[in-house]
Amino acid sequence: MPGHLIVTDDDATRVITLRRPEKKNAITQDMYRAMSDAIDTAQNNPKIRCLIITGGSGVFTAGNDLEDFLKDGTSNTDAPRASNATKFLYSLAHNVKPIIAAVDGVAIGIGTTMLFHCDYVLASKTATFSTPFIHLGLVPEGASSLLMPRTMGYQRAFATLVMGRTMDADDAHLAGFVNVVVSPGHTEAEARKVAREICALPAEAVAISRKLLRPPPEDLTRRIDQEGHLFGERMRSKEAVAAFKAFFSRKKA
Repeated sequence: MPGHLIVTDDDATRVITLRRPEKKNAITQDMYRAMSDAIDTAQNNPKIRCLIITGGSGVFTAGNDLEDFLKDGTSNTDAPRASNATKFLYSLAHNVKPIIAAVDGVAIGIGTTMLFHCDYVLASKTATFSTPFIHLGLVPEGASSLLMPRTMGYQRAFATLVMGRTMDADDAHLAGFVNVVVSPGHTEAEARKVAREICALPAEAVAISRKLLRPPPEDLTRRIDQEGHLFGERMRSKEAVAAFKAFFSRKKA
């Protein structure tokens, strides 16, 4: 995974950059583990006041590496699904530092659902958001079934999570999970400005206020576990296995 994830500390901000452009930043298990470590090690570090997650210019992330998922769906083991992905979601749920997401380009699957754990989201005008779990015979993950209706209402969440409809940046802004839409190529620079604004605020007051605004971590992890159990069952379903095989057949054609 050399170079697939870059973590840098810029003054009081930790910047986590997905860097796998040849695969549209599709996330591997190693990348999940590295992201989780980057978040976890910031928690008790008073020098880190804010986190930024970005995919660089042109793409945020195409979501999970689907070859790993097909392998999971066709295996005969009862091992827990994608333990590093779950660890990453737990890290997001327990995180106490403000997280800013800079989305330039596609945000698919976990690329969209992770945004609902973030505190401030910037998107470029070319950004798109989709959670096509249903098209693969799967169900929502990442506590999205809890957070998305809470953020943008049941009907929008249904269209996104169950119908698999894609949103553009303006739709996402209207739905309330994108704070501001900026020009392509400018999301990270604008995210750093927001981070400096947050870092200039009283740290304890920010932490307490953030905790008051967000669902308790135990509510998030309970839903992550519930979704994860159902997701694991669905991965081995005939619907999902057929959908994955059809996906890869189209990809090879």
